[in-house]
Amino acid sequence: MLTDKGADFGEFWTERHLCTLTTMRANGTPHVVPVGVTLDVETGIARVITSGGSHKVRHVLAAGEEGARVAVCQVDGRRWSTLEGRAVVRREPDAVAEAVRRYAERYRTPRVNPERVVIEIKVTRALGTV
Repeated sequence: MLTDKGADFGEFWTERHLCTLTTMRANGTPHVVPVGVTLDVETGIARVITSGGSHKVRHVLAAGEEGARVAVCQVDGRRWSTLEGRAVVRREPDAVAEAVRRYAERYRTPRVNPERVVIEIKVTRALGTV
């Protein structure tokens, strides 16, 4: 699905842009926070690294095994892209290490965080101008 979006789409998701992650609170209101996001266009997996006790992690976990419906978005002038999908929390060392590696490629090497987890989003829809 994402591989059909073209080179501009893939390139936009490798440029250094701050993104937002939207999760839903228990009362149904959106929780929107700034994050760094990496996207594997080939597999359709977006990743966000974060601390295991964060609100965003708690919101995703509250959705259960099926995962939480979430969206990540980035904007650069008139160019924008939103990815929607189902998110799960991964704590396995290999999954976290892969997410950290990808984050370091797009942004910078993150600080050491022994509580780090990765929110993995299986993208089901991509919107935007790129």
